[in-house]
Amino acid sequence: MKIYINGEYFDRENAKVSVFDHGLLYGDGIFEGIRIYNGTIFKLKEHVKRLYASAKTIFLDIPMTETKMEKTLIEAFKENNKKEGYIRLVVTRGDGDLGIDPAKCKKANVIIIVDDISLYPKEYYENGIAVITASTQRISPASFDVRVKSLNYLNNILAKIEARQAGVLEAIMLTSQGYVAECTADNIFIVKNNYLYSPCSYHGALEGITLNTIIELAQNVKIKTEFATLTKYDLYNADECFFSGTGAELMPVVKIDGRIIANGKPGPVTKKLLNEFNSYINSYLN
Repeated sequence: MKIYINGEYFDRENAKVSVFDHGLLYGDGIFEGIRIYNGTIFKLKEHVKRLYASAKTIFLDIPMTETKMEKTLIEAFKENNKKEGYIRLVVTRGDGDLGIDPAKCKKANVIIIVDDISLYPKEYYENGIAVITASTQRISPASFDVRVKSLNYLNNILAKIEARQAGVLEAIMLTSQGYVAECTADNIFIVKNNYLYSPCSYHGALEGITLNTIIELAQNVKIKTEFATLTKYDLYNADECFFSGTGAELMPVVKIDGRIIANGKPGPVTKKLLNEFNSYINSYLN
């Protein structure tokens, strides 16, 4: 493994940043998780564009252009020679002092890790999984807009702990008003009367790269899509449910808070979109 840090490559044991980095001290930074499929970086431009939108929002100056970042990601990917894998791109505020003032950080740190990816078992996609809704509430956009993919994931982590304690893979997070936001690390969809619904971004949902891909694919096969305001009632009474993300891709959900969704099996729309997504990945690579 060759890890990129500010223009140099290091092995895992020697890839280090300062303990005064505000990314460590305060979670002050941003990141992107990017898939590698068959030797190709998936949706590279979209991920870089989202990274720079996050940076602009929090006044973080990335010390290279978007074009240079794309080239650097490709270079780091080639250095590690992965056919299948995952890229974690991290930009921290940089080294400062123990105070919170970001002005004390003179230059951002850019880190690129190219690694293997742990895939979910095949039976999860065939049979679906159970999830819960977390008691940990999603941060309000009035406090912090979660469309910024920041290094501070404690809110999500607490909800993930709830999921693990409940013996399930994922937890769905709600807003303080009880609206569905997203899962701890994935976007969520429901199907009702052949319509595909996903929560609005202003309810605390990340504008996911995989989410947008699925919506595009759904529209291509004439499935009507809509960003909507959803509650637990909508989840429990959905015809189908699934979540999406860089790692999970498209994962069927068949039970929420102990309630069986429809007949307890992945539904026809979910299966169709999963097939469409897999076909898209194959065509994208070719």
